[in-house]
Amino acid sequence: MESYEPERLSSAQLAAMRRSLNSGRGALTRRSLLRASGMGALALGGMATLGACGIPPAKRADAGAPSDDRSAEEKEVTFSNWTEYMDVSEDEKGRPTLEAFTKRTGIRVKYTEDINDNVEFFGKIKPQLAAGQNTGRDLICVTDWLAARIIRLGWAQKLDPSNLPHAFANVSAQFRTPDWDPGRAYSYPWTGIPTVIAYNVKATGGRKVDSVTQLLDDPKLKGRVSFLSEMRDTIGMTLLDQGKDPGKFTDTDFDGAIGRLQKAVDKKQIRRFTGNDYTADLSKGDIAACVGWAGDIIQLQADNPDIRFAIPAAGYITSSDNLLVPAQARHKTNAEKLIDYYYEPPVAAQLAAYINYVCPVDGVRDELAKIDESMASNTLILPDKEMAAKSRSFRSLSTKEETAYEEKFAKLIGA
Repeated sequence: MESYEPERLSSAQLAAMRRSLNSGRGALTRRSLLRASGMGALALGGMATLGACGIPPAKRADAGAPSDDRSAEEKEVTFSNWTEYMDVSEDEKGRPTLEAFTKRTGIRVKYTEDINDNVEFFGKIKPQLAAGQNTGRDLICVTDWLAARIIRLGWAQKLDPSNLPHAFANVSAQFRTPDWDPGRAYSYPWTGIPTVIAYNVKATGGRKVDSVTQLLDDPKLKGRVSFLSEMRDTIGMTLLDQGKDPGKFTDTDFDGAIGRLQKAVDKKQIRRFTGNDYTADLSKGDIAACVGWAGDIIQLQADNPDIRFAIPAAGYITSSDNLLVPAQARHKTNAEKLIDYYYEPPVAAQLAAYINYVCPVDGVRDELAKIDESMASNTLILPDKEMAAKSRSFRSLSTKEETAYEEKFAKLIGA
């Protein structure tokens, strides 16, 4: 086995991960209750693993070598996913789309909701990947920054386009060419996670809030504004407001965004930086307007007609959760068939109707309308062309950049 020197996580990186686990994207409202029971020990254990063992700085030459694919003789596939990220039947005893896949193909799906958080999950599978061993999983779903890291380390298998005709044809333009996997050679998106501006129209006196500039400068909002404690979301939205591209920014651009936010902190325009706990304050009106996640807003709107959202003219940040086939997976072809299945519009519509996140599949609108017309017209689930054109992704960071940026961001938010 080839040895390597571990790359240890900085204190700033670990602090950022703890924020994400406790109240950030690792605890999105839709998942938080289901994750909470087992999250504490698992998450801290995952961070301890990463902190002590480190993350390798470069890929092993042999780690990503394709495994001996046994798909033909073993009609099965093991799929690890997040909780509440798959449709279930009304009696909650079945998973309709998975069952239909098995009926059509004869491939049995062992579906496991064992991803509680990206950090914890990576800590779980990293030892096997680093050793060139099978993780016991044929398909995993992880957030873009971790997908980028796994691909960079050589721990994901390159996908066979011949097994992915629907995926190749139907993946939405806004998800087609991330900088960490151009052309989707190793991954396909499961869902998109937009960061938008949300506001309580009753708390704003009927006024619309639709820009970061308004959040930072409008005196009528002073002390009733919140931003997210996730660096990529808050800095990304601020960069866009300053006319900078989050996919290409420089150190100087980053410092400019920090300075812009610091001024708002100093004059007490920003009330606080939050994880997903902003939702209660927004619903009550204690927070009049904020930067928030679309999945939360959809839920809040179901209970409170005063909750609105806006897409800034400058654009908005979208991250994604992504499907990958780990190195040494035993059933790569079966996994590819399952990925492709979820890119058939009728199947994608059924999934989107349940999970309520951005669907990355083109051609799904008419199919979703057959299930729920209101969902088909909700741009937080199916962005229209104008909204999709404003979507931007936060670029991949080197370890040196991530450490420096997280330290500056932690100082800004008082973490």
